[in-house]
Amino acid sequence: MKLFSALYDKVLSWAQHPRANVILGLLSFAESVIFPIPPDVMLAPMAMTQPQKAWRLAFLTTVTSVAGGILGYFLGYWAYESLVLPAVETLGYQDKLLTVQGWFADWGVWIVFIAGFSPIPYKLFTVTAGVMQIAFFPFVIASAISRGMRFYLVAWLLRTGGPEMGVKLREYVDRIGWTLVILVIIGYVIAQLV
Repeated sequence: MKLFSALYDKVLSWAQHPRANVILGLLSFAESVIFPIPPDVMLAPMAMTQPQKAWRLAFLTTVTSVAGGILGYFLGYWAYESLVLPAVETLGYQDKLLTVQGWFADWGVWIVFIAGFSPIPYKLFTVTAGVMQIAFFPFVIASAISRGMRFYLVAWLLRTGGPEMGVKLREYVDRIGWTLVILVIIGYVIAQLV
């Protein structure tokens, strides 16, 4: 089934959209607060098909992601009782919030740095940083460094590969996609058994 190659083609078409930069910035901002899709899905094809703009795209993604993180921080700081807690309860994320709060208690602002670079949902950490009232400026600095490292790495990898990489990736995208789906299912089953 060619599901992932169709999605790949769609994302590439979004990357060529006249407003692709605006979409990338909005996606990056929203992902740091609430949106589930990481900005890498737009940054990667844009850096790959427009390698001359890769560094500017990484900068845009970093700045808007950190700006979204700041909004998430202030939502957690000022609107925990009125907005965050009801959303957490509605989504059934109480356990996740407690886990993230425990990580903050153990690691402090370093957990923001780790979450900003890793595939862990960054939004959980921006809002929780506000809830835990982590020092604001270290939060912003850790976010800027880690998000910048992540997005510049993506831009560099795909800028280096360029359009030729896009052709090669298109050839294997369905195999890669289905492999990832299978690994996620296996991981979920293992987590349920443990």
